[in-house]
Amino acid sequence: MAVALLTIAYCLVPAASKSGFDAEGFGRLPVLLNGRTQPLDSVARNSLLILRGKQTLALEKGGSMPAIRWLMEVFFDGSKADSRTIFRIDHPELRGMLGVSDEEKYFSMAQFQPKLQSLLKETQRIESEQIKPEAQSPFEKAVMRLNNNVILYRRLKNSMQHEETRDFEADLAAYQTAIAPGVKAIQAREGGQEFDQKAFDRILDHLQRYDMMARFGYTLAVPSGSPNHVRDDWTTVGAALMEAARGGSIGTPISLFARMADAYRSDKVEVFNAALTEYGGWLAEHRYVPELAKGRSEHYFNRIEAFYVTAVFYVFVFILACASWFNNVPALSRAAWQLLILTWIAHTAGLIYRMILEGRPPVTNLYSSAVFIGWGIAGLGILLERIHSNAIGSVLAAIGGGSTLVVAHHLAMDGDTMEMMRAVLDTNFWLSTHVVAVTLGYAATFAAGFLALLYVLRGFFTTSLSTDMAKSLSRMVYGVICFATLLSFTGTVLGGIWADQSWGRFWGWDPKENGALMIVLWNAFFLHARWGKVCSEKTLMAIAVFGNVITAFSWFGVNMLGIGLHSYGFMGAAFSWLIAFDISQLIVVGLALLPVAYWKSLRPPQATPMKATSA
Repeated sequence: MAVALLTIAYCLVPAASKSGFDAEGFGRLPVLLNGRTQPLDSVARNSLLILRGKQTLALEKGGSMPAIRWLMEVFFDGSKADSRTIFRIDHPELRGMLGVSDEEKYFSMAQFQPKLQSLLKETQRIESEQIKPEAQSPFEKAVMRLNNNVILYRRLKNSMQHEETRDFEADLAAYQTAIAPGVKAIQAREGGQEFDQKAFDRILDHLQRYDMMARFGYTLAVPSGSPNHVRDDWTTVGAALMEAARGGSIGTPISLFARMADAYRSDKVEVFNAALTEYGGWLAEHRYVPELAKGRSEHYFNRIEAFYVTAVFYVFVFILACASWFNNVPALSRAAWQLLILTWIAHTAGLIYRMILEGRPPVTNLYSSAVFIGWGIAGLGILLERIHSNAIGSVLAAIGGGSTLVVAHHLAMDGDTMEMMRAVLDTNFWLSTHVVAVTLGYAATFAAGFLALLYVLRGFFTTSLSTDMAKSLSRMVYGVICFATLLSFTGTVLGGIWADQSWGRFWGWDPKENGALMIVLWNAFFLHARWGKVCSEKTLMAIAVFGNVITAFSWFGVNMLGIGLHSYGFMGAAFSWLIAFDISQLIVVGLALLPVAYWKSLRPPQATPMKATSA
């Protein structure tokens, strides 16, 4: 507990200011991306997670580089950024096509840039043949993934300045000088009059590069500065420079970005930090205080990594609780219980913080649903442990909470987890209540399935499942499924009300609707089987375990069917893991259905053979 509290305290303490470039301050700067205001720190972390699978960059000479320092290099010193090994290439055929080593896993842009044309040619072939993601070969998937990552990297490089620029301030000064005569030459040329060819060529050179930035830039980093600006009143650096040719000025933000870029390349720390401070003051002066506050808050949320720390704590809860079973030491069970309470509080705090940042209910996409389902399972585990005090609730909470946070971590690799909601999921009261209720129904059904899983695994592989323990687990499964049935049914009805308001029909047999109905029916099937006493306790546990398959399909599977209003696209990696999970659950179901004679626990007592007696 002391170690856990110290860890939380360390995470919550704001980062101390360090000498050198103010990367923390730069990371707090707000930009507009994916339809929402976010700090550059989030842009850096999400981009590096997509490219490399991690939020830090390992350096060749040891140590690591934070994501925001890497993004500063990409923005302001592209040649150095090209030498960083950020692209993961696993497929051997793709490595051979690019001419890179088979002994390494990560590669830099400089290593395979000479073979980019081969990558582009293969990408065009796949696109021209219109091969869907689910039909692509492993090589074709690797090609498309690397091509998308290269595009993302180049878009980042062209967000603050053109990737070939080496002196941004001088380039802006030359552009400012070229605007008036250049525009005059363009107008004369369009009117069929004589024009200054040199002036025309000078401004055309600038406009071609800035047009490429306008179309290719990733972040909307330039605010309008208008007194009555709205949330979407941001643009790319390239678009703002193109607008300057129409009679506007280059503007303070771009001038300060140029000063930061040149200061960073020239290693002028004081000049960079002064320009950064001046830009922050400009934003505050022009009424961008909410955006600045959002940038600071989300930057802090990113730094404390609440869900990563929570996932680690769940692992220790699991170890302590299992150790209490094998060693029969009550102190270990109490320690697991206390650490679980602290972990769940930290999980809750992270969930609430994220809700405040988004300004929405706790569930808006698959990532947030994983975080919320883990929170719900952990909460049910705490309740069960409070009632029964046998470490089963702690193990349930640890498995459910920790595993779903691992799922959330892998879902985060697709990019921004706080993206704007899809138009079809535009929030209102009925959506909020429907999503919360049905997701808690997922959590409760999973919790019952995990409890049944413990029943089967302990009964089949160990002698620790006594008759009393078996009845206790059975009662837990029954109580949780009653709770799950209520929440699933309520959530499904609320979803129908929302659908009636949003789409004009209560029920349309959409795959997601069918998945929710399947959970309700399966839970009802379990309850009727128990109430009617039509099967043994072991078979009831098998039914509860198969509920994990039903719930996983409803949660993930229907999203990958490619049809319906809730389809978010096929995800190859997620589909593979989903199938693996289903197979594992079916194996446990098979173990549950084996005769009890094959189990190590709950075996009927062997009859003692009668001794022969003499006549």
